[in-house]
Amino acid sequence: MPDFLPGRELNAAFYGEVVAPAVGEVPHAAGLLGWGSDVLGYDTARSTDHGWGPRLQVFVDAAAVDDVKVRVLAALPEEFRGWPVRYGWDAVVPSDHVEVTTLGQWLRWRLGFDPTAGITTADWLTTPQQLILEIVGGRVVHDGPGELTRVRESLAWYPDEVWLWLLACQWRRIEQEEAFVGRTAEVGDELGSRIVAARVARELVRLCFLIERTYAPYSKWLGTAFAQLTCAAEVGPALERALAATDYPTREAGLVGAYGAVARQFNELAVTDPVDPTVRSFHGRPFLVVHAERFSAACVAAITDADLRARPLTGAIDQFVDSTDILSHGARAKDLLDVVEAFRT
Repeated sequence: MPDFLPGRELNAAFYGEVVAPAVGEVPHAAGLLGWGSDVLGYDTARSTDHGWGPRLQVFVDAAAVDDVKVRVLAALPEEFRGWPVRYGWDAVVPSDHVEVTTLGQWLRWRLGFDPTAGITTADWLTTPQQLILEIVGGRVVHDGPGELTRVRESLAWYPDEVWLWLLACQWRRIEQEEAFVGRTAEVGDELGSRIVAARVARELVRLCFLIERTYAPYSKWLGTAFAQLTCAAEVGPALERALAATDYPTREAGLVGAYGAVARQFNELAVTDPVDPTVRSFHGRPFLVVHAERFSAACVAAITDADLRARPLTGAIDQFVDSTDILSHGARAKDLLDVVEAFRT
């Protein structure tokens, strides 16, 4: 087996030495986008055993697709840098993995809509963050027409009003369970307390991504990406203490540290009136919580968009759906549009 080379580097070389000469002067864009740990730079030698190798997307005008496909196919070697160019895995039959298509068609397949035609509030709320990240976080090796770059810029982050609403929804998720860590422990349900603590920790981590205006990847890479956030230096150790705790007081102390750190990070955004970050008891019960509903209310108060203000804080698709079978398929996610809109009634 050849020495491991990260997929982003392997495929940049694959484009330069094999694909670009085959495409020639045809205006195009090319990159490593979409599914796969290598797209975001998280691949390791372990990744090479499954769906990994030379692969790219090449975007051309519709009239040039067939011709470029033929030219690229004819130019492909059996191997590149020691890795097979035609390969398969599981139920995927061996083939080459250079996709030649139009940008709009590929975006509709991956996202469930074409952002070059504009992005509506409904699009933002029904597009999983992982799928957006696969486009804005992948590596573009060439963009002659510039359209792919413009798409990535349009998807770089949520509009401010949508962002505020997502922040409100994320605080709402924390509010709904923060007191349960203590209540389950109080009745002797140690396993239940640990499970809820882990759920609250995940919501705090996802809130950190929103605070730092960074899309969150799906669960396999959530911790890895979180470690790269600025807030991780303070929030991470507190969450580790909470999750490693074998008794409720230690678990609560870890969560309290995380609540305070995240609340201060939120206030530093200065997008709402300041909210007191100190914890307090849960309505007189002996459980310390941050009362996250206070932060939700501050976010809603700062929103001027009437449509968003009228929505219940049920969240975007990542916040109320937890199925990989939905979140990894843009079209399936878009099928829930009617559900998202029905939440308003």
